Amino acid sequence: MHPSQVLFQDQISPVFLPVCDHYAGSEKLMHKSMALQNELGAIFDITFDCEDGAAAGSEAAHANLVGKLLASEENRLQRIGARIHDIHSDFFEQDIEIILSAAASKLSYLVIPKVDSAEQISAAIEHINVVAKKYGREQLPVHVLIETHNALANVDQIAALPQVECLSFGVMDFVSSHYGAIPSNAMRSPGQFSHPLVMRAKLEIAAACHRYGKTPSHNVTTEIKDTAIVAGDATRAILECGYTRMWSIHPDQIKPIVKAMSPRSSEINEAVTILSTAQQEQWGPIQVNGRLHDRASYRYYWMLLKKAQMSQVTLPENAQNFL
Repeated sequence: MHPSQVLFQDQISPVFLPVCDHYAGSEKLMHKSMALQNELGAIFDITFDCEDGAAAGSEAAHANLVGKLLASEENRLQRIGARIHDIHSDFFEQDIEIILSAAASKLSYLVIPKVDSAEQISAAIEHINVVAKKYGREQLPVHVLIETHNALANVDQIAALPQVECLSFGVMDFVSSHYGAIPSNAMRSPGQFSHPLVMRAKLEIAAACHRYGKTPSHNVTTEIKDTAIVAGDATRAILECGYTRMWSIHPDQIKPIVKAMSPRSSEINEAVTILSTAQQEQWGPIQVNGRLHDRASYRYYWMLLKKAQMSQVTLPENAQNFL
């Protein structure tokens, strides 16, 4: 049996996505991000933005542009999604129809913003599925932005929906929805990692995702020029908040995020040693360097190798035995 079959017999097998989600709204930035993805590989996703990217009055033209670029030869790796208008918008259904009619087979996912409940997402997914099926696509993955009080209150039910594979935290909308009760410095570091209400939101989103095997995606870093701040935010997101993915809003943020959220070589070597020993013992309990390991820790180290593989980190040759 493949190690994943052994290790996840009674567990939810998690969704694995690239650790960075790069947003692009203008045509120039869309082309630039696609070129960078083709150069670096599928170590990051791209999300074309219809919600904030479209100028007022140009919503249909923008959605057509997104569909055209998704269907183009530039989309070689097919790791590009699209954020559509919210479900209350007049352009919600229009975005879906235009984008899927042009590129249903090459679209990686759709991002739905400003939701309040699992019932809303279920209705949105039902509509997406009808349109997707019309254009030959089944079960298109959906990502959900958690940025309202009600969405946070219902985050567990939203994460439980089978077609949802990722929840993203929208810190700026969340903070502004408190009407000044949370200071503006909680939208950025270090305040975003110390304010209790913001940290509560981050932790509840991450916990809901991990309960159902989904991917939690951390909010943006508004600092663009100082990549050390970006890397620091990504490091704290994974170590302190349990996030395994993070937004990027500028091409210079991509590499620092990927590096910070990818496993280190020492961790990879330790994982290979432990999994190799476990495999020799038919996945029974073992000791390595005086420490006990069993299937719980084997799952951890196997997932670490999968994350390294997703980020195209160089792996030892024998690591491929487990992937």
